[in-house]
Amino acid sequence: MSKTQFSLSQDRKGMIWDLLLYIPTVVALLSMAANFWYGDNVNLAYLLVFLASFFCIAGTNRIFKTRLMLLPSSPTSIEIDKHATRLTLRNGDRIELAMKDLRFYTEYSGRTFGLAGLDKSGQRLQFVFHKGQFFDEQDYQAILEAFRKAN
Repeated sequence: MSKTQFSLSQDRKGMIWDLLLYIPTVVALLSMAANFWYGDNVNLAYLLVFLASFFCIAGTNRIFKTRLMLLPSSPTSIEIDKHATRLTLRNGDRIELAMKDLRFYTEYSGRTFGLAGLDKSGQRLQFVFHKGQFFDEQDYQAILEAFRKAN
C-alpha cells in the first residue's frame, strides 16, 4: 500500500442531524423525569435524569469532537501507509497507531467508521470518522478501501 493522506473538515450537515437526534431525546427524557418526580415514582425520575445526562454528554462529545473537531483531541488529518496510521490532532500532537494492532469498524449504513488501536506508549485509543468530514465521496471510499486492504 502506498502512503495516503487525508485532511478532515467539519461536518456541519452531520452536526444538524445529531442535534435533531439528541435535543429531542434529552428533552423527552427530562420531561418524563419531571412527570415521575411530581408523580408517584421518584426512583424512575432519577433514572431518567441519569439517562438524559448521559445522552447530553455523549451528544455534546460527538458534536464537538467528531463533527466540529473543536476539542484538542480531535483528529484533523489521517495518514496511512503499510506500517502505521498516523493521526494529527487539533492540538498539534501526532499519534501513530501500528497496523498490526489497528482495528477498523464500519457501520451498516456506510456513513461512519471507527479506528481502535495502540499508540507507541501502549495506550488504547479510539476514533470515529464521518463521511461528511472528507472532501468528497472519492476520498471517503479511498480511505475505506485502504483500511480494508490493511486488515
